[in-house]
Amino acid sequence: MFKPGASLTFTNASTVLRDGLSAIAAGQGRIDVSEVSVVDSSAVATLLAWRRAAAERGAALEFGTLPANLQSLADLYGVSALLQGTAAPTSATDRHH
Repeated sequence: MFKPGASLTFTNASTVLRDGLSAIAAGQGRIDVSEVSVVDSSAVATLLAWRRAAAERGAALEFGTLPANLQSLADLYGVSALLQGTAAPTSATDRHH
């Protein structure tokens, strides 16, 4: 299971993003962010990019419980629902009305 380090900020986001994308491409369905303690908006963007990459593969992705500071940023940006749960988002053609 891929586990980023303690920091996920602008200074290391591109490297962490790349490593997480590699893990997703290898079939991992969980990224453990529980020990990420230093964040900025780049952390939220990275998690959203991972979620999108997994969805494009038709795979579920779980983050577990977000650390409080990361959850607070997700709430602030209104994307908490996008980061919760494990189900892969469905495409527009898969939705039933």
